[in-house]
Amino acid sequence: MFSQVYYLLRSKIDGQYLVAHPRSDAAEAPESEKTGGFLMLFSADHEALSYLNTHGAEVADRFSLETIPGARLGQLMDRWGFEGVGIVKDPLLPQVDFLRRET
Repeated sequence: MFSQVYYLLRSKIDGQYLVAHPRSDAAEAPESEKTGGFLMLFSADHEALSYLNTHGAEVADRFSLETIPGARLGQLMDRWGFEGVGIVKDPLLPQVDFLRRET
């Protein structure tokens, strides 16, 4: 995981990364208990763009593609307070493996 390069989608408007909040109760949790969510990671640029065009075509022009080496993921997650990562296995369905970070 650390030697691989990952692709991220980032908003051109506010600089936020594309994240998932897979728990249905997260929306009902008090602000103090909400997490930063799961950072969505893609293994190829075309997978990230396919995901965006399939599931967010109306806002696709508001996102840019970024790369990050796996070794820097920890720093990014610390800075933004992400709970874990969501590794997208199939961008069209989508099929995502969620991994929670141990602290």
